[in-house]
Amino acid sequence: MILLCPPGVYKAQSDTHLLAGRVAQLAHGRHVLDLGTGTGALALTGARAGAQSVTAVDLSRRCVATTRLNFLLHRRPVRVHRGDLYEPVRGRRFGLIVANPPYVPSETSVLPRHTRGRSWDAGPTGRAILDRICDGAPEHLEDDGTLLLVHSAVCGPERTLERLAAAGLSAEVVDRARIPFGPVMRSRAQLLERSGLIEPGEHLEELVVVEARRG
Repeated sequence: MILLCPPGVYKAQSDTHLLAGRVAQLAHGRHVLDLGTGTGALALTGARAGAQSVTAVDLSRRCVATTRLNFLLHRRPVRVHRGDLYEPVRGRRFGLIVANPPYVPSETSVLPRHTRGRSWDAGPTGRAILDRICDGAPEHLEDDGTLLLVHSAVCGPERTLERLAAAGLSAEVVDRARIPFGPVMRSRAQLLERSGLIEPGEHLEELVVVEARRG
């Protein structure tokens, strides 16, 4: 799938591709919401799989513009909103919510807004955005709706499952992949070791796809 990706926009990588496979299976006939859309890769996957409608949200103006251009390129309809996670779709419900959020642990809990780091920095535990997505999902899912998330195992998949259960959703890990550390994870290796999130000398990252449903 050809996607425009200008500087400053997160390029679809292994985590996006891993999640996209599950999105393609579940999007048909559903109203799809893509949180933190970036290039629009996951939103476009849903559209190509036969989604009834596709809505994409991102905090970055550049990502919003890029997603619109990519949907024009592929001649697909989409609603794109600039805003913070669920805020632009308050009061709306969806059959499928998908997200590849920032999840790399960072030195500080203050998250960047106007630098490239906003695509991956997620606070000391890597959960600053993940937890907000989990908490807000129930009020934006249809009765038979599904939430799909991808993140690194350094963030604690069990914590994601517990968070979703506390929100009233039934969740499980439905896919995994091990990949070499990318540039950001390599640059944070010492921080992750000091925090006890990885073993000394570790250089492989496990990605997990979490699926959550009502009940």
